[in-house]
Amino acid sequence: MPIEPARSAPAQPTQKKPGVFGNLLMNIIIPTVIMTQLNDENRLGPVWSMLVALMFPLGFGLHEYWQTRKTNLISILGLVSILLTGGMALLKLPPQYIAIKEAAIPSILGLACVISMYTPYPFVRTLLFNEEIMQVGKIDAALQRLGTENEFSRTLQLSSWLIASSFLLSAVLNYVLAKWIVVSQPGTPEFTAELGRMTMLSYPVIVLPSTLILAGALFFLVNRIEKLTQLKLEEIMQGSH
Repeated sequence: MPIEPARSAPAQPTQKKPGVFGNLLMNIIIPTVIMTQLNDENRLGPVWSMLVALMFPLGFGLHEYWQTRKTNLISILGLVSILLTGGMALLKLPPQYIAIKEAAIPSILGLACVISMYTPYPFVRTLLFNEEIMQVGKIDAALQRLGTENEFSRTLQLSSWLIASSFLLSAVLNYVLAKWIVVSQPGTPEFTAELGRMTMLSYPVIVLPSTLILAGALFFLVNRIEKLTQLKLEEIMQGSH
């Protein structure tokens, strides 16, 4: 009796991560539209429009955790920021507290980045020098072979200062933007609309400059790794070959 060849198990469909547009849609565009267009009393009202708007980035963050089973400090702080914003609005705290809160989150990140430089786990290793971005094992082996570990440690420190400066810039811009836009009392339609405008403007005004500094830190780190390890770019970056 002929033996049938073993059937291979059907390939599991790979789950695609949401792209840049998906992140913008859930975290910026939809919350902004809700807070600016549905905050009148004859619609959702100022409180409910804010609560509904906050559900989108909160739900998006939880969905991402469910899909990847990974958490990081930035995601946690982002969720804390969302909850603080909603809590301040519900408690009807003065609008200046929003500016303080907006500056506090990146300030905490920047301070944590500086403190981590004096621990065995600098923040730059979590953000840039990790297995998802670079071939860490190959880089470490080349550093040991050439005896350039100490120079690489100094490179990580300089990169950490660049990252900390991006968070400092974000804190200053957050504070200025919040003080400029959010001037109405919490619980009013004007306050909710102002939060929506602040959210909409935060991406080009805050995220773009900070991202450019982070990109500069990554370029500096890769350039130094090439010199200290004598490896080529495709041997350093993941997925570049």
